[in-house]
Amino acid sequence: MTRDDALKQLSHIARERAFGRHVGSDRLIQAGLDALIAEVESPSLAMLAGLLRSEEPEAPALFDQVLEELGLLFHPPADPRAAKCAMAHWIAGQIAVGTLDPATGTHLIWADIAVDLGYPEELQSLVSCALNLDEWEENWGVSVEELNREAIEAAKQFLRKRPAAEAGS
Repeated sequence: MTRDDALKQLSHIARERAFGRHVGSDRLIQAGLDALIAEVESPSLAMLAGLLRSEEPEAPALFDQVLEELGLLFHPPADPRAAKCAMAHWIAGQIAVGTLDPATGTHLIWADIAVDLGYPEELQSLVSCALNLDEWEENWGVSVEELNREAIEAAKQFLRKRPAAEAGS
């Protein structure tokens, strides 16, 4: 793992946690170890990477300290609707670049975001993809691979429509 890969991993986990996704202490410690091996420098990184199983409860606070030291701490928008929209963009971005399975990602957008936002028009194609992937059967005459490609394209289209003001989030 390169230094850039390690920083991307830390940033990714920071966003996961900021958007309310559970990330286990073991994963936080492993990310710290990966970053340490990749020669990322942070005063608290060695402490995080060296935590023992009995010290796992300390991992979240140390992980946040490492993020702060590296300037990677992420805070979603305070407005709940804006935070859900930011999460939708983040998930769609992962689908588009291939770091998140299209079925998993579109399901998250459908179940965790679209429902709470009242099914906004801009999420409809992603919700449709989630439903198709969730209910797919072999006799449909379309492959699951094709449905995955449609979901990736829907994610890319959603990202292209993203307001310029949100581009930095």
